[in-house]
Amino acid sequence: MPQIGIEEINMVSKVLKSRVLTGRLGSGPMAKKFEENFARFMKARHAVAVNSGTAALHLALWVAGIKTNDEVIVPSFTFIANAEAVALSGARPVFVDINLKTYNVDPEKIEAAITKKTRAIMPVDLYGLPAEMDTIREIAERHNLIIIEDAAQAHGAALKGKQPGYFADMTCWSFYASKNMTTGEGGMITTNNSEYADTLRAMRSHGETEEYVSTMLGQNYRMPEIEAAIGLAQLKKLPTFVEKRRRNAKLLTQKLSGIKQLALPTEPKGYKHSWYLYTVRIQRGDAQIRNKIIEDLRKKRVGATVYYHAPIHLMPFYQQFGKYRLPKTEKNAQQVFSLPVHPGVTTKETDYIANSVKQVLKSI
Repeated sequence: MPQIGIEEINMVSKVLKSRVLTGRLGSGPMAKKFEENFARFMKARHAVAVNSGTAALHLALWVAGIKTNDEVIVPSFTFIANAEAVALSGARPVFVDINLKTYNVDPEKIEAAITKKTRAIMPVDLYGLPAEMDTIREIAERHNLIIIEDAAQAHGAALKGKQPGYFADMTCWSFYASKNMTTGEGGMITTNNSEYADTLRAMRSHGETEEYVSTMLGQNYRMPEIEAAIGLAQLKKLPTFVEKRRRNAKLLTQKLSGIKQLALPTEPKGYKHSWYLYTVRIQRGDAQIRNKIIEDLRKKRVGATVYYHAPIHLMPFYQQFGKYRLPKTEKNAQQVFSLPVHPGVTTKETDYIANSVKQVLKSI
């Protein structure tokens, strides 16, 4: 649920009054300021604003030189955008299994999947918990691979005190309406590599390095000024948003602990979870039982939802890239569901959510 206030409305009004709605080379004044502030917040040297998180993923792969016949290692238990961006680049997504406790990609599975054709690893900070990026960095350096981190759900997260992106070559963010902070749509790429940043800026605006002079192939991935204006207001609120999510997640964990039917989400030592989603897993049973739980919770007006019920490697289009047996991914997809912890959820409502879960589980 997007948390929009008068600050965002005033910023949008400011853009409309200025009549500057976009930047010719991809970065109008609002977008440029948003990039600067976002880079500072994420402790990155560069931030490049684009018009969606998917555009950020595609552009990062493009700039990394990923092409036909290359392989990029991705999780299957996530949103489709990662594998989609790899396929759009002409490369082959190579799917690997996850850690059952964190839901993130298992570094051991990454190492086992590397071939002579592997060019990049694309880990996802799923549900707001950073992947094991320090270990993945070590793997990438051993095999001379590029890391493109998908931090679309991890605004405000950290690993060993480091913001998402610290261990990656490029990091992609989404500002979709449901994210920890939003611009409506929109995305960002952060990097410490100046050469990557310069190429990203050119390629997001038709490959132009000056007006009407394209020096490379590009696309129209520019972020509009209205989106950037919303982003500036949201970024100021992000620490408070994350603090409220962490409070709600902590309360739910306290209230749901001890329920044998459920495996609760964890925050491993050294990690800061941003709690984009609070995802639990039924210990026994399949999708039929899980879906009945969700149906009963919704009857009680609890917004339980499944992220993600269809593993990408089993989707019809992606089966052309090979047959995979990913037991943990497939098990999770049958058993997980998420409960509301967004900043709009009150302490009283977390009580109601927890009590509703307990009541529903008694009848299963």
